[in-house]
Amino acid sequence: MDIKGNSLYQEMQAMAGQIRPNIEQAPRLDINPSSENFADMLSAAVNNVNSMQKTSRESQQAFEMGAPDLSLADVMVAKEKAGIAFEATVQVRNKVLEAYKQIMNMPV
Repeated sequence: MDIKGNSLYQEMQAMAGQIRPNIEQAPRLDINPSSENFADMLSAAVNNVNSMQKTSRESQQAFEMGAPDLSLADVMVAKEKAGIAFEATVQVRNKVLEAYKQIMNMPV
């Protein structure tokens, strides 16, 4: 199968030219209806993980000081929740960095 790059490119441009008038006539859809951008969502997620870690640390300290309203199970559950949230955040960070590296390695 022999594919010529220029003819393929010209064909794609012709198709794009046919589609553009239809796109301009189409009603405008709001792409992000929640009006939140990725940076705000990421910041909120990191702040949530940070607050979970602070709560875990405070409950550990209170348990060590002998707070009567805390049980060992409550402290361990808070610690595990904070640990799982942190691990999930690290995994998301790794995936974002991997995607960034792939994008930067793409030929222009």
